[in-house]
Amino acid sequence: MKILKSILFTVLFVSGMYAANAQTKAPSFAKGNFTDDYGIKYSISDTLWTQHPDIKYHIIKWNAKEQYLIAKNGSGHKADENKYTRIDFMTFDGMAPWNWGFCLTAYKAKTDIEAEQTAAADRKNPQKGCNGYPFSRMKVMGEQ
Repeated sequence: MKILKSILFTVLFVSGMYAANAQTKAPSFAKGNFTDDYGIKYSISDTLWTQHPDIKYHIIKWNAKEQYLIAKNGSGHKADENKYTRIDFMTFDGMAPWNWGFCLTAYKAKTDIEAEQTAAADRKNPQKGCNGYPFSRMKVMGEQ
């Protein structure tokens, strides 16, 4: 019985740690309507990332400190619907109107844990740090 209580305590403690680290709020710079440097439009909230016209990512967790989010792929993902995505992001200095960028670090993970354990994008090299490609740069929709 003592072992069972110890195991239960450990599970609850680890679950509590995970929940304490899970953030539900997006950083303020990442919320709103954006256009990337390829002309693709996005709407981003605390719970939903939409790549217009119809690709949706249902956000499970924001990690502002480590600069990534975890999401479950929703409608619009023909082959990867109901899989999981890790999106790494970073802010830019001196690149206005491009204030921040993102990388689809993982986009077809089988679980949220697998997506989260994917190695982070290389923010020190934003021109090639996204799996050999540049981060997609984002600007507020309508800015020149």
